Order: sequence, then structure tokens, then C-alpha cells
Amino acid sequence: MRRIAVLVVGVAVIGAICTAAMVTIRAEQHDVSRLDAQNPRMGGIHWARGQAPSARPNKSPNLIYHGGPVMNSGAYVEPIYWGARWGNAAFVADKRDGLQAFYSSIGGSRYADTNTEYTDSIGAVSSSVSWGGDHIDLSQAPASGQKTSPILAEVCRVATNLVSDGYYPVYVDSPRGHSRFCAWHSAGTCPTGQTVQFAFFYNLDGDAGCDPEDTSGLHSQGLAALANVSGHELSEALTDPHLNAWYDANGAENSDKCAWTFGTPLLSFSGQSKWKIQGNWSNQAFNSGTGYPNSGGLLGCIDGGNFPAGNGRH
Repeated sequence: MRRIAVLVVGVAVIGAICTAAMVTIRAEQHDVSRLDAQNPRMGGIHWARGQAPSARPNKSPNLIYHGGPVMNSGAYVEPIYWGARWGNAAFVADKRDGLQAFYSSIGGSRYADTNTEYTDSIGAVSSSVSWGGDHIDLSQAPASGQKTSPILAEVCRVATNLVSDGYYPVYVDSPRGHSRFCAWHSAGTCPTGQTVQFAFFYNLDGDAGCDPEDTSGLHSQGLAALANVSGHELSEALTDPHLNAWYDANGAENSDKCAWTFGTPLLSFSGQSKWKIQGNWSNQAFNSGTGYPNSGGLLGCIDGGNFPAGNGRH
């Protein structure tokens, strides 16, 4: 009788575990379906060289404020590396440690200051950037970055500290292939109710279309390419986190307007960290006829190096 009782209890426990597992799976499926339905739009698409759509002529190239928030407290950064190849030391090379150095030293830099002229009703963009640690997820990453919802779902699932000023860049191991862009940023709401800023980046190893052509020898080509587009997307997340703050009449954000133009060979961050990063558009610089020209020949790009921020507030 004892054996029968133990068997009955065992079956009951197993049944309870299976039921709990099914409930968890259904809850996760429900959360993913909610995120898929959300599918927030992409912003700050960093087009590969020569792939950006033609801009419509307009009276002023300056960014226009559309009423949304900027990141007044700066950004808390928690990167995610997604895909099986992130478990391969030869593939990882200097990329993971290099991006940690990049994000850990960019805060308060003269490059980060190029974003601080933009304001909302509370105040100006902060140049503060804090490092929150990173994560490696060796499960299969999307082969394409054409949808935002899988990236948002990954952030909501993997990140350990979801906060309002959080910025969660997701670096997949998939190459760009025939996609026309290198990276993008967006914002969305996790099942917890927390709205977050996030970004997507292809693996850019050997990708000439997304290569800043850094000849310094300080970084591998793949890391240099990721660092350049990372500066681009972080700047746009700071100035237009919910895609309803600062952009021009064509929808271009501050980094978009200076894509693939460089005012300084290498920018210095804290700790002697040096990077080849394209500049950001400054309304103040354009209005005063300063800065360096973008690809359309318009003065207004600043990078914190040879072309520093004036820190005028808009």
C-alpha cells in the first residue's frame, strides 16, 4: 500500500510539474505574441554605404522637435550577444571586450557631448553612459533584422535590469547579406510594463558596406565597424529614444544626417580609448556656419574632436 501511495503522490507531483511547465510555456508564448503584435517601428536606420533613400528637398535641414522625451539621465547600457558563433573564440576575437571598452568610456566624452544641445520639457540630453554588464545567448539568432519584435522579445527575456533609461543593443552573429542597412534602434514595452530602448546590429566582419575604414590598427575591422554604428545608434537613442523627439522633415535623426562622414581621424574617449566614429548633426553648428560637411555638402556635423559641440540648447 505504501508503494501505491508513493506512486500516486509521485504521479501527482509530476502532473503538477508538467502543468506548471505548460502554464509557463503558454505564458511565454502569450508574451511573445504580444510583442510580435507590438512590432515597434525602426528608427535611425544606419544604411550601408550608398543605400540610403534620397531625401526630399526641404527649406531647412535642421532637426525639429516633435514633443517626445529625450534621455535626460543618459543611458544605462546592457548589451546582448545573440547566436551560436558568440561561443566561438575566433569569431568573438576583440569584439566583446572592445565593445565593453567602448561603452565604458564613451560616457561624458566630447563625442557624447555632441548630443546635449537637444532638449525636451524637462531638460537636455545627458552625456552620461553607464555600463551594466553584457550577456551571451547561444540560441539561434534571426538571420534578418527586418522585424523589431524578435529583438524586443530577446531584450525582455535576457536583460537582467530593465529600466526606463536602459539601452539594450543586440548584436547578432548573422551577416548583413543583401540587407541594405547595418543597424537600427527602436523602443518598445516588455511584458513587465517597462518601456525600453533597444537596437539591432548585424555581424559586420568583412562587410565593406558598413566599414568605417579605420586604418589605425587599434581594432579588428569587425570591431571598428560595430563601434562606428554603435556610436550612431546610441546617439540617436539619446536624442530620439521613442522616435517622437528630434528628427528632420525627412525623418532623419542627428546621426543619420552625418552618416559616413568623419571630421576627426580618431576620437578619444576616457582611458585612452580611441575610435573612428562619424559625427552628429548640430542645429547650432548649421545655424552658425560651423562644423564639417555631411555627404550632401551641408556644414553642421560635429564629433567632439576637431569639431566640438557648442552646447547651445534647443
